[in-house]
Order: sequence, then structure tokens, then C-alpha cells
Amino acid sequence: MEMYEQNYIRLRCLCPDIRALTGHHVSRVPGAHDLHLMVQEQARHTTTLKLTYMMDSGELRPDVMLRIYHDALQAEVLSRRCQLNGVVMQAERSPTQAALACRWKINRFLYKWLNYVGRQGHGFRDAVSQDCVCDLCEA
Repeated sequence: MEMYEQNYIRLRCLCPDIRALTGHHVSRVPGAHDLHLMVQEQARHTTTLKLTYMMDSGELRPDVMLRIYHDALQAEVLSRRCQLNGVVMQAERSPTQAALACRWKINRFLYKWLNYVGRQGHGFRDAVSQDCVCDLCEA
């Protein structure tokens, strides 16, 4: 659960007021791929969104679907597939241990990727007219 909390903090650094967003937003940083944030659904306690790079070829990668739990202050990847030890697994069809390892792996990827896009300078602060106030954003 700590990783989900860290992912939430990093997402809030990327976009301080996720609840205020609707639609499609793009962060452009010189020398980096455009980062796209697409709000899929807003509910009272959750936000579902896609976060992806737009590659030069037009391909969306890594194309991650996320759910943010505002009441629990957590964020998790909703993807149902991951590659574990070279084998593509589907979490809902795997034994319990493998499914947990799969979920851990894809959420660990999100943790590292959010750090990376933050270091690149990406952000959606202008989209909601607020400045980020968390300590992690400066890293």
C-alpha cells in the first residue's frame, strides 16, 4: 500500500488538482516526448485516467490506465497484464502469488516512471492554474 500512496503523491506533483481536470491535457518539454493525460471518469472518490507518451510514430506508450482513490490518497495501475520473468501473465487468471507479483511489478513501474517524468519537467499545473507545493516535485 505504501507504493500506492507514493504513486498518489507523485501524481499530485504532476497535477496538483486532479479532481478539477476533465478531458485531454498535454505536457510538452523540450527534448522529451509529449506526455498525455486523458481523464476517463471522475467520481466522488475516484478519478480514472490514462497517462502515456505520444511517440514520434504516433504510437501511445506506455499507455497506462490508472485509478486514483482520493479518499484513501492512493493510486494504482488498472492494467490486467504484465510480464513476469519473461512470461506475459494475466493477473485474473494467475495463481494468487503470481497475481500479487504482477500487480506489484506494474505499480512499481508507475512509481519509477512518475519519478522520471517529473525529472524531465513534465507537469499539468497550468491546466488547473495552481502551483505544486509538495517537496517531491522539486526532485
